[in-house]
Amino acid sequence: MNPLQFLIPLGWVETVGPVLPMAIFVLVLVNMVTRLLGHRAHRQQLDDGGDDEALNRYTPHVFTTLGLVFLTFLFIVYRPVSGMILAVPVIGLLVTDFFEFESRLVEARNELPLERPKAGLAISVLVLVYAVYYAFRFLYGPYLDLIFA
Repeated sequence: MNPLQFLIPLGWVETVGPVLPMAIFVLVLVNMVTRLLGHRAHRQQLDDGGDDEALNRYTPHVFTTLGLVFLTFLFIVYRPVSGMILAVPVIGLLVTDFFEFESRLVEARNELPLERPKAGLAISVLVLVYAVYYAFRFLYGPYLDLIFA
């Protein structure tokens, strides 16, 4: 019996729990694509507008990042330890996205060329490694059981 079952109905999390790692993996890939598309959109906005007032956050990237945070919190409810391990780089991804957009504004304000989102790509790769680890456990799990059993 789960002590939270009277406060929060958690039965549906057990139903969708097994597909959460694969959903997180797909959303990480989509997030990486929207990061690159957002950078392209920022360059286009800067070419069209010319200053930092022209730059706007790329809406699909914001939605994929917030969706990734939401799915990670659901994964924490389903698998607490694994979810917390995954939540650390995902929250780092959220913070990195915030500060990278601010750095794009500074670059636009000082008329510097826009750099690629290097920190965002690096932490995205880290999140992707964790997502692959949790999503494709069925592929390597039997071999690890042979080694460590």
